[in-house]
Amino acid sequence: MDPLVTSLLQRYPLISDQVSREDIQVILRALHHTLRQGIPGAIVELGCYVGTSSLFLRRLLDALGQSSAREFHVYDSFVGLPEKARQDQSAVGVDFAAGELSVSKKAFLQQFRAAHLQSPIIHKAWFRDLSDTDMPSPIAFAFLDGDFYDSILDSLTLVWPRMNPGGMVLVDDYNREALPGVERAVHDFFPGQRMPEIRVDHNLASFIR
Repeated sequence: MDPLVTSLLQRYPLISDQVSREDIQVILRALHHTLRQGIPGAIVELGCYVGTSSLFLRRLLDALGQSSAREFHVYDSFVGLPEKARQDQSAVGVDFAAGELSVSKKAFLQQFRAAHLQSPIIHKAWFRDLSDTDMPSPIAFAFLDGDFYDSILDSLTLVWPRMNPGGMVLVDDYNREALPGVERAVHDFFPGQRMPEIRVDHNLASFIR
């Protein structure tokens, strides 16, 4: 157990039902581990929705006195999910339709204001439209929550070359029947290069650069 992570989860509520306390625990433990290793670089989150995980990432950075030393970037379309690719088709994934999970940038920012937290650097765009200049470098920790095949593939293309050695990538919805494109995207990204060792905990896959 991580006492700091446990304390944060006990003190603050979740603000959506799209993530569980177990998920947040895994995410925060992964970030805490990366920070303890002293890996230099920014923190990035691709796919932030209303901001549940973003708020907790900021709280952990604040608790460790790292907010001023670490850039924190979040990326989202803020218009909901994109269209599915062939790799995303699943009989149990019908709830994940284009336009679902739409939350405005204004609503996201309001959550940070209400919590009296410094907002991250926000990038409003489809992941496919982001360029090198939109990404910080180097990156120490990347949380990818794009739900679909193309979004995860685009996310990995953006962050993996910028990850510092020892930096961690965490991918949500891995090995989840409703969202099969996520795991396929991870495996399709690496055939031309060395596949890292993948650890899976609560449908969250993590691997080290």
